[in-house]
Amino acid sequence: MQEPETLNVIIAGHIDHGKTTLLYKLSGKWTDTHSEELKRGITIKLGYADATISKDSDYNIKNQGKKQRYITFIDAPGHEMLMATMLSGAAIVDVAILVVAANEGIKPQTREHLMALQAKNINNIIIVQNKIDLVSKEKAIENYNLIKKEFKGTIAENAIVIPVSSQQEINIERIYEALCNIEIPKRNIDDKPLFLVARSFDINKPGTKPSSLHGTVMGGTLKSGRLKIGDKIEIKPGIMTKEANQIKYKTLKTKIVSLFKGSNKTDEITPGGNSAIETELDMSIGKTDSLSGCVVSIENNLPEITNKITVRHYLFKEYVGGTQITPLKPGETLMLSINTSVTIGVISKLSPEQAEISLKIPIVPFKNDKVGIARSINNHWRLIGHGEIV
Repeated sequence: MQEPETLNVIIAGHIDHGKTTLLYKLSGKWTDTHSEELKRGITIKLGYADATISKDSDYNIKNQGKKQRYITFIDAPGHEMLMATMLSGAAIVDVAILVVAANEGIKPQTREHLMALQAKNINNIIIVQNKIDLVSKEKAIENYNLIKKEFKGTIAENAIVIPVSSQQEINIERIYEALCNIEIPKRNIDDKPLFLVARSFDINKPGTKPSSLHGTVMGGTLKSGRLKIGDKIEIKPGIMTKEANQIKYKTLKTKIVSLFKGSNKTDEITPGGNSAIETELDMSIGKTDSLSGCVVSIENNLPEITNKITVRHYLFKEYVGGTQITPLKPGETLMLSINTSVTIGVISKLSPEQAEISLKIPIVPFKNDKVGIARSINNHWRLIGHGEIV
């Protein structure tokens, strides 16, 4: 059977505008699973869900039509303090659903998430005008017009706006339809494999017999190439070690034990969709997302890690809120989001177009990789621009 077309879709937008509820209605899965998230009612970590939708006239998740599309959804946190997590999520997606509540309208994190999508070069955007059941018809139309006006001149200028009530399940099928109408990006299946790790964990339950224990599992997406069971892989930057009071990173080498595409076990993974790799590594190595931000490939395929990069940078005109963004300065500390990794760096050399940055946490450098650039403002990291590695 032919594998269905695959899209990675991030659900972005301001806190409390209904992203996680919308995702539940789209996929049937509640992604706020961590105890602190359930207690506080907000998304803190990236949440994942998957669904297979059909491309027939009903665009129905339950309809098993001949033409199907496999969707991996990623639920990104809306709170401004969690922008680094949102940027990591944006690194592994093809499409963004930007949620705007009809009863509240566009908020600061709506704008900041739009800036983050621009920083990560995500141009396929669907705007969901959520919670239309909470406002009058006239208010919904007014809010719709404000959305179109606000996004004029941005990457979302021509994005479709879909009025939705997640709670009442109104127009959910129109989101499926919009997702089915988006062109599938070209996947580089024949290139060297490159897997971006967004999370890692120990899947063993307490009391598991030693003979039944599983190794570390890494979740993320395959950006290019193929990976199959039995492949010998390397993971960089790997794990942090301390030698003679110096912090170093050790590349991990292991073998693929099993593979999952979404929740389905498979012998091989190809680009697109949310995947997971079970390895022979001790389960303790991957606990609590300790390998998040790493990249994976076949042994001896990855470049050496580096603590210094040069970035061609482009700053936005202003912060969310209207304050003008001042130019970068030598010696300034920045937060950088590169693929699924987040690191802190200090500008060591600066020109009008490029900045050489010394990193506290090393990365695996790939030319032209997109970089999100954030500056600390009143002890909050605020997105100020984007760039690419040169």
